[in-house]
Amino acid sequence: MRIQTKKTTLFMMTAILLLAVIVAGCGSKSGNSENAGSASPTAEAGTAAPANLLEQVKQAGVIKVGLMGTYAPYNFLNDNKEMDGFDADIAKEIAKRLGVKAEFVAQEFSGMIAGLQAKKFDVVISQMTITDERKEQMDFTEPYITNSVKIIVAEKNDTITKLADFKGKNIGVGLGTNDETYLRKTVLPEVGDFTIKTYDDVITSLQDLNAGRIDATINNMYALKPIVEKNSFKIKAVGDPIKSDQAGIAVRKDNPEFRDALNEALKAMKADGTYKTIFVKWFGEEPAAE
Repeated sequence: MRIQTKKTTLFMMTAILLLAVIVAGCGSKSGNSENAGSASPTAEAGTAAPANLLEQVKQAGVIKVGLMGTYAPYNFLNDNKEMDGFDADIAKEIAKRLGVKAEFVAQEFSGMIAGLQAKKFDVVISQMTITDERKEQMDFTEPYITNSVKIIVAEKNDTITKLADFKGKNIGVGLGTNDETYLRKTVLPEVGDFTIKTYDDVITSLQDLNAGRIDATINNMYALKPIVEKNSFKIKAVGDPIKSDQAGIAVRKDNPEFRDALNEALKAMKADGTYKTIFVKWFGEEPAAE
C-alpha cells in the first residue's frame, strides 16, 4: 500500500513538472510571436518614418491642395467636373516640380484655415491673402499673385464711386476673406455705419448685387469678369483700386523645409517663364513686373 502510494505520488509530481515545462514553452513561443508581430511593420517598411512634411508628401506621392472651387478664373470645376483655373494650374506645376501629383480638396473659404490646421490638406492655394493676423496661424510662401480690389456696383448706380459712399448702404463681401476684415476694421471706423452682408461664394453676392439686394461689393475684376460674362450681370467697377492684396501659398506652421521647397518651385516657375504662361492663359495679359 505504501509502495503504491509512493509510486502514485512520484507519477503525479512528474506529470506536474512536465505540464509546467509545456506551459512555459507555450508562453515563450507566444511572447516571441507578439514581439515578432510588433516589430514586423518596421522591418517590412525598411525605413524610418518621414521626418518632416516635405518628406511625407514626397513619400505619399501626393500633395493635398485646399481651394474653394467656386472662384473662377482662380479655381473652379470645369465642364468635365475637374478642378481648373489659375490656382489649380499653379498647384499642378508645383506638384510636378516636387515630383508628386496634386490632389484637390474643395473647401468653403470660411473653413479654409481650420481645414489646414486639421490636416485636411497640406497647403492652401486659393487666393489666401497674406496678412499679419493670418501669419499668426499659418506660414506663407512668397506671394504668387497681386490683385487690385475695386468697388463693384450695379450699372445704373451712380451714387457709389468711393468708400465714403458706403455709409448707410448694404455692402456684400466674402465670408472670412481679407476683404471682410478690411471692411470691418478699416472702412467702418472711417466711413461710419453701413451693413455688411457676407457670402460663401462670389456668384451669390453678384446675384444679390444685380437684383438690388445689396448696394455694392468689393472684389477684383479678374475674379468677376468670367462670372459677369456668363450670367450677363449688369454691374460695373468704379473708381480707383481701393487696395492691393498679395496671395501666397499657406502651410501649417513649423514646416520650414516644406515652405522653402514651395518657394523654390515658385521661383523656378517665374525664372523659366512657366508662371507667365499660366498667368496669360487665365487673365489675358502678362503679370506686372516685380
